Amino acid sequence: MREYVLVGDSTEDLNVDVLKTLDVKILTFTYSVNDEVIPYYMDERDGDIKDFYDRLRKGSMPVTSQINPDSYKKAFEEIVKEGKDILYLCFTSGLSGSYQSAVIAADMVSDKYPEARIEIIDSLVASVGGGILLYQADKKKKEGLGIDELKAWIEDNRLKTSHWFMVEDLFHLKRGGRVTTVEAMIGSALKIKPILSLDEEGKLIVKSKARGTGKALDYLIARVEEEVKDFENMYFNIGNADALEKAEKLKNMLVEKGAKEDHIFISSIGPIIGTHVGPGMAAVAYVNI
Repeated sequence: MREYVLVGDSTEDLNVDVLKTLDVKILTFTYSVNDEVIPYYMDERDGDIKDFYDRLRKGSMPVTSQINPDSYKKAFEEIVKEGKDILYLCFTSGLSGSYQSAVIAADMVSDKYPEARIEIIDSLVASVGGGILLYQADKKKKEGLGIDELKAWIEDNRLKTSHWFMVEDLFHLKRGGRVTTVEAMIGSALKIKPILSLDEEGKLIVKSKARGTGKALDYLIARVEEEVKDFENMYFNIGNADALEKAEKLKNMLVEKGAKEDHIFISSIGPIIGTHVGPGMAAVAYVNI
């Protein structure tokens, strides 16, 4: 049986130190600020994420772009040339066309290297949800699952990945068409914090609204408590968009429920996702297995 590589991408937000322990290859998405195209690698090369969010606070309007088929083709070819197969956990098709680009590239590479297997999985998850699913998939690979077994495991468990987000600034959602200008103005004036999740098609949905940060964080933990039966053995990925105080509070709340501290990762929300949610966002995700 040929060796295979588990591949993720830089939409899958995960603590850098945790990411270093994984046996995965990360494909790089990019974002643009004032026509400057900037790759996001998810490691020390990216510098201080606070600088990115400070630019947003000062009015910067970055845009993101999916990986195009040619870039995917190059990345896939580098792996198959080494005689290895590929299992790629791709950013949800509900929020990006990247999945389709990856499928196109995989077909092109397979035509050139017919002996290679390139499996593309639509993760149906995003951000910290993608990060924790990638973490769990890496654990399963290290347990000895082959490419078929791991592909089946991911497909069986991707919809068991729960995401709960609270967003600080409604105007970033307005840019993405999630709320209207009037809703953004009224919500900001009333300190309304939208609570979001992903549906079964991997699309962003507004689940509720809370007035004030404290109530929003309480709501997130209440939803977690409804779903999680075994806090002690669950792994959690807490995301923050330059909002470490909120992340620490969420961590403490999870510990109070019985979660182990070393099973809780605090991860920065990178620019690819941060462009669309803005500074101050906090999230918690887990694979409910």
